[in-house]
Amino acid sequence: MFVSTPILHADLDAFYASVEQRDDPSLRGRPVIVGGGVVLAASYEAKAFGVRTAMGGARARRLCPHAIVVPPRMSAYSAAGKAVFEVFRDTTPLVEGLSIDEAFLDVGGLHRIAGPPEVIAARLRAAVLERVGLPITVGVARTKFLAKVASGVAKPDGLLVVPADRELDFLHPLPVERLWGVGEVTAAKLRGLGIRTVGEVAGFDEKALVSLLGRAAGRHLHALAHNRDPRPVQAGRRRRSVGAQRALGPAERTREDLDAILASLVDGIARRLRTAHRACRTVVLRLRFGDFDRATRSHTVRYPTTETEVLLAAARQLLDAAMPLISSRGITLLGVSLTNLEDDAPVQMALPFEERKPAALDAALDHVRDRFGSRSVTRGTSIGRDPGISVPLLPD
Repeated sequence: MFVSTPILHADLDAFYASVEQRDDPSLRGRPVIVGGGVVLAASYEAKAFGVRTAMGGARARRLCPHAIVVPPRMSAYSAAGKAVFEVFRDTTPLVEGLSIDEAFLDVGGLHRIAGPPEVIAARLRAAVLERVGLPITVGVARTKFLAKVASGVAKPDGLLVVPADRELDFLHPLPVERLWGVGEVTAAKLRGLGIRTVGEVAGFDEKALVSLLGRAAGRHLHALAHNRDPRPVQAGRRRRSVGAQRALGPAERTREDLDAILASLVDGIARRLRTAHRACRTVVLRLRFGDFDRATRSHTVRYPTTETEVLLAAARQLLDAAMPLISSRGITLLGVSLTNLEDDAPVQMALPFEERKPAALDAALDHVRDRFGSRSVTRGTSIGRDPGISVPLLPD
């Protein structure tokens, strides 16, 4: 079964940097780096010199010495993201957000009242530019996967429609890195076998891919290489995860440094969890090493919870287990996701009575932070340390 309705993948271009260029006309057309010690975002003018997200600030400035470095303004980016999503929802009620700056839109039922998908996409781009002042790229296809690939190919500030009768003609010449799930390690494995394009992946036997990459990854890539992606756009679905991450740059970090960063991340996302009246069952630790390879580790707690200390204890357990790898390979990013989320009220009723105790400390700290600001209370281990910038993995 395939999704045959037209799907748009809309993705803002160099989002944080574009907001800075929008708000400060003197930055337009100039290389802009958001973040000092670590690059949180780079304008396309800076990317042309090799500057990339999560790169150390010193290296970025060597590559582009005339770049303008600006501090991040997360509240401005959040406001811009919300304004863009208003445009999305004015276009169609079927919007599935992926992050603060991108979403899938199902426009299959709009042909008679709004025109063909390419017209809707062009109108969407114009509306985002007029109402929010930001450039946005849109890919149009009949599957989520191909729409996202199309927007990636069309960047920056572009529009690309993949006709239903030419999908594989478009997809197969692309490099294997365009497949969802193909990072540096998987790409190296495939290229080591002489597989460089999506078409060459499609020509590989599925069993051979499974033997090379494992059952899940092999079947996944084989399906995508043939544009088999039956997922519909799911509007209104509550998120199954919430998280944040911090890019660390090339500096060496001690176990104590990492623990302080970890605690700060968990404090913030646990508060977001409680604000949304959700409870978490699984804690995921996300790592990027010095060689830019990535890894995740997860731990599932006994009962869904909103308690900061329970979640932090699970995250610390994962960090302790990962320390040998971090010590040998270095670390450039640390992130935490809380997954397998459930609505908190039903969870509380389902728990054994003795597990339903209120988290009094969390409630008191949330009240103080709501009244006096998020930094009004901090952990003792964070005193004297740079708090850094924690970037949400998904929008609130």
